[in-house]
Amino acid sequence: MKQIIFVLILFISSSIFAQNTVIKGKIVDSKSKKPIENAIIKQKNTNNYTTTNENGFFTIEAPKDAKFVVIHMNYKTKDWQQKDGDIIEMIIKPINLEDIIITANPLKDIAVSNTIIDRSKAASQPRNITDLFKEIKGFGVQKRGAYASEPIFRAFRYEELNVQYDGASKIVNACPNRMDPITTHMIPEEIEKIELVKGPFTVRFGQNFGGIINLVSKEPSKTDKGISGSVEGGYETNGDNKTTRAAIQYATKKMDVIVNGSYRDYGDYTDGNGTVVPASFKTTDYSVKLGFNPTDKQRLKLSWRQSFGRDIKHAGLPMDSPWDDSYLVNLDYKIEQLSDKINSIMVKTYYSNVDHLMTNKNRPSFMMTDAATNVFATTYGGKAEISISPNDKSMLFTGIDADFTSRTGDRIRIIKMMNGMMLPNPVTKTDKVWQDSEVNIIGAFAEYKYLFNNKTSLTTGLRSDFVIANINDPAQQMTDLYGDIKTKNETNISGNISVKHKMKDAQLQLAFGRGTRTASMVERFINHFSIGVDPYEYIGNPNLKPEINNQVELSYQKQFTNIEIGTSLFYSYIQDYITAYVNTNIPRLFMPMAQPHFTKQFINIDKAVQSGFEFYFNYQATDNLRFNSDVSYTYAQNKDFNEPLPQIQPMTANVNGIYEKDSYWFKLNAHFVARQNRVSTSFMEQESPSYALFDFSTGFKPTKNLSIGASVLNIFDKAYYNHLNFSYKNSNTLSGKIYEPGRNFTFYAKYKF
Repeated sequence: MKQIIFVLILFISSSIFAQNTVIKGKIVDSKSKKPIENAIIKQKNTNNYTTTNENGFFTIEAPKDAKFVVIHMNYKTKDWQQKDGDIIEMIIKPINLEDIIITANPLKDIAVSNTIIDRSKAASQPRNITDLFKEIKGFGVQKRGAYASEPIFRAFRYEELNVQYDGASKIVNACPNRMDPITTHMIPEEIEKIELVKGPFTVRFGQNFGGIINLVSKEPSKTDKGISGSVEGGYETNGDNKTTRAAIQYATKKMDVIVNGSYRDYGDYTDGNGTVVPASFKTTDYSVKLGFNPTDKQRLKLSWRQSFGRDIKHAGLPMDSPWDDSYLVNLDYKIEQLSDKINSIMVKTYYSNVDHLMTNKNRPSFMMTDAATNVFATTYGGKAEISISPNDKSMLFTGIDADFTSRTGDRIRIIKMMNGMMLPNPVTKTDKVWQDSEVNIIGAFAEYKYLFNNKTSLTTGLRSDFVIANINDPAQQMTDLYGDIKTKNETNISGNISVKHKMKDAQLQLAFGRGTRTASMVERFINHFSIGVDPYEYIGNPNLKPEINNQVELSYQKQFTNIEIGTSLFYSYIQDYITAYVNTNIPRLFMPMAQPHFTKQFINIDKAVQSGFEFYFNYQATDNLRFNSDVSYTYAQNKDFNEPLPQIQPMTANVNGIYEKDSYWFKLNAHFVARQNRVSTSFMEQESPSYALFDFSTGFKPTKNLSIGASVLNIFDKAYYNHLNFSYKNSNTLSGKIYEPGRNFTFYAKYKF
C-alpha cells in the first residue's frame, strides 16, 4: 500500500512539474523604454518569484497559464500573463509638485517627498481638507470646531508649514484665531492627492521652514474625451450632516473645462459622553477650470473658485462666524521640451481674498459687550521657473516666486456693562486688529541635481528671500511700546543638500536643509488679542528676527516580495525660535481687572530642538488582502525655557486591514494615541490621556459607474479629545477641551458618467 501511495505521489508531482516551463521576459519603463532593474515578478497565490537583472530581463519557472504580479517601489504594480507578450511596460508612480512631473528619475526627484492620499475607497465625507490628513503618519489635526481645523506636521504648524494649492497658490486666513485656515476654502473631493516634502529639503516652492504641503486638484482625464462627470452625496447620523457634490468635464484634444460644485450642511454633534458640541456650519463652494493646449507641448490653464461659509460655530473659540467668504483665481502656463537643453518653462500667477466676520452674539460675554470683527486678507503672487539639462547626468531648476499678503479690519465693541453695572448709554470702541499690515516676500532660487550613476544622485539648492514687512495704521498701544515703527527689510538665505542611493529593492536617503522663515503677521502685528491655548492677550513684535531650522533627516525604504517597510529619522536645531512670554511691564488692555493681568509678547529665544521618527510596515497577505501600519513620534523642547514646546502631537499609530475585490471592499482601521505628559507650563497646557479608536468601512459597485459606501466611525462610542485641540475661556461648555464625535454612521454614494 505504501508503495502504491509513493508511486501516486511521484506520478502527481511529475505531472505538475512536467506542466511547468521556463518563462522569459523583459521589464521596461513605459515612456523611456529603458530596462528596470530589481523588479519583482511573483506568481500569484504562490511563493514563486524572481527579479530582473540590470538589463531588465528575468526568467521564472511556472505553468504556461500562470498569472503574475510585477512589483517595483517606483512603479505602479501590474498584473501580467505570458500571453500578454514578453515585454512588460511599467508606469511610474508620479509625484506632481506644481505640475512638473517628479518621477522615479533621480534627476527630477524631490528630497524626502511622497504622495500621501488615495480617496479611491472613500466611505465617508470629509468636513474639509484637514480630514484627509487624519491617517497620515507624522500628522496631527488641530481643530477649533468642526469647520476650523488644520494639519500640524511633527512640531511644525501654521506659517512654519508652507501649505499651497497646485504648486503655488495660497489663501491666507483673515481671522487672527485662524477660524478660516487655507484648508477651509476648497472642495475636499476636488483634491486628487496631497504631496509632502518633509522639512526644508527643497528651495523651489517658496519659503520653506518645516515642510511643503501641496494640495493638488484634479486635472482633466487624458483618456475621457467629450462630456463626463459625477454626482455624489453623503449623510452622517451624528450631527444630521448632509453633503452633496457634482462635477462635469468637457474635453477635447485642444481644450477642456471642469466645473465643480459642493454644498455641506453640518449640525452640532454629540461626543462619547453624550454632550452636544456646538460645531454646526454650512458651506457652498464652486470652481471652474479652463484649459487650453496650443500644441502638444504647451498648456494654458485658468481657474476660479469661491467658497461661502455661513452660520459657523467654533466650539473652541470665543466668537462665531456669521460668514466666511473667499475667492481664488489662477492663471498658469507651461511649455515643455523647447530644445535639447531646455526641458520646460513654467509661469504661475494667483490672487485671493478672504472676507471674514466673527461675533460673540451667542456667547456669555454678549451680555456685557457686543463685539464684532470684520477682517480681510488679500494675497497675490506667483512663480516662474525654467528647467535646464546641461547634460544627461544633471538638471537645473531656477526661477523666482513671490507672495504679497495684506490684512486689514477692526473690532467694534459696544460696551453695555461695566464693573457689574449696566450702562445707561452703551459705549462704542474700535480696536485695530491688523493695523492695515502687510508682509511681502520675493524669492530667487536655484536647485541642481546630479546623477553619479544609475543608483546614486545628489541634490543641492540655494534660495534667497527678500522680505518687506510694514504696518500702515499702528495702534496707540504699539507705538507706545515700540515707538516709530519703521518698515522692516530682511534678506533670508536657505539651502539644502541630499544624497539618494538606490539598492536592490531599497532606497536610502540622507538630507540636510536650512530653512529660514520670516515672522508671521500675527507674530509681528497682533494687538492685544487672545490667540493662544492660554487666556492671555498677545501683542506682536515688529522687531522679530526670522527663525532658522537646521534639519537633518535619514530615510530608508525596502520592498520585499510581500512586505514593504520604511522609516524616517529627523533632528532639527532651531535658532531664533519665535515664542511668547508674559511681559509684566505690559498690562492687560481689555477688561483690565480680569485674570491674567498681564500681556504675552512675542520674542525670539536662542534655540529649540525637535527630533523623532516615522515608521511604516505594509504586508500584502494575498492578492486581495493587505495590512498597513505606521507609528510616529516627535520630541520637541524649548531650550531657553527648559520645557517642552506647546501643541505637540503624542505618539500615534495606525493599523488597518483592507480586503478588496473589483466590485466590493472592506476596511477595519485602528487608531492609537498615547498619553501626552510633555506639556508646556508657560502656555498653561494640560496633560491629555491616551485613547484608541476603531472604525469599519465598506463599499461596493453594483454597476460600473455607481459606488456605494458606508462606515461606522468610533465603533465603541469612545469619549476622547485630541491633545492639539483646545477651548478658550468663553466657550463655557467644554472645560477647556473639544471632545471629538462619538459613534457615527455614515453613508455615501457616487455616480460617474
